[in-house]
Amino acid sequence: MKKYEGLFILNMAGREEGVKEAIDKVVAEITAAGGKVETIQKMDKRNFARVRNRKVTSGFYVNIIFDAPEAAIAPLRAKFALNEEVFRVMFTAAPKVSAPVAPATA
Repeated sequence: MKKYEGLFILNMAGREEGVKEAIDKVVAEITAAGGKVETIQKMDKRNFARVRNRKVTSGFYVNIIFDAPEAAIAPLRAKFALNEEVFRVMFTAAPKVSAPVAPATA
């Protein structure tokens, strides 16, 4: 199992109340692929700097840190590409968090 960080941009145009359900669906997909979600950081709705499609001008950003087998990332990426609620997704290896070092006492 490897730790990943997924940045999701959710397309919830006109359905702002459905963001929680969309996040739950994303978490369910990750869990079904054998992953274990550690943290979910829901960010605000942001306007896009470059609008590619006039129908989609903004999105809700969600950052999810999870553990998953390396073989599960490609199928997850394919599933999210077919999901109309997920506008964009980007998976990266999560940075390693080093344990804080206790100060030396004299």
